[in-house]
Amino acid sequence: MPSSYVIALGSNRRGRHGAPADEVRAALAAIGGVVMMSPLVATAPLGPARRRFVNTAALIESDDSPPELLARLKAIESAFGRRRGQRWTDRVIDLDIILWSGGAWASDGLTVPHPDFRRRAFVLRPVAAIVPDWRDPMTGLTMRQLAARIR
Repeated sequence: MPSSYVIALGSNRRGRHGAPADEVRAALAAIGGVVMMSPLVATAPLGPARRRFVNTAALIESDDSPPELLARLKAIESAFGRRRGQRWTDRVIDLDIILWSGGAWASDGLTVPHPDFRRRAFVLRPVAAIVPDWRDPMTGLTMRQLAARIR
């Protein structure tokens, strides 16, 4: 039986698929299993990145376990030209597992729910737009409640 995942997607550099919004759409197609996606939003960068980001969140269904899905997302990032290294820099695509219908997961290199999503409006607002009643397994709050607390 497939699991449901919420994936955050972001881009602020042109790539082989075109402008950042096109990169995000192409990444969604590569991931597959998309049930729903939030509207694309333009957001200010964090850290040293210079360009505005295009962000969205998608609800997907997948037979992958959380580590298998993470490996697949990293392979997609690499295929899109994502270069590993500095955090918060300009990037063609960024794909993160935010939530999983199985609750919480922790292993080397993967923590679900994503440890920073509650503090990031550019992630939380799109997530709340598609799964407002999903509960954070760590706090028990719904995505709608979490989004209402963020600026």
